[in-house]
Amino acid sequence: MAGKRLTLRVDDDVLRRARAYAEQHQTTVSQLVGIFLAGLDRNQRQDRIAAVQRLAGILPASTDEADYYRHLESRYLA
Repeated sequence: MAGKRLTLRVDDDVLRRARAYAEQHQTTVSQLVGIFLAGLDRNQRQDRIAAVQRLAGILPASTDEADYYRHLESRYLA
């Protein structure tokens, strides 16, 4: 795995558990950190998707684009 060298400071207990986890899953602590960091952006997208799903169904099914424009006009042009 090619990449940049990164120095991290973590508690001894955290490192011990990370090494044990990595060994159990036939990987390295470096690869675990890389996977975690690579997943940060993906997690943010999943959070946004979850937020949109929570909003689904808030508006009545009969709401259409014209309703949206009427709302904008009443809010910002009045």
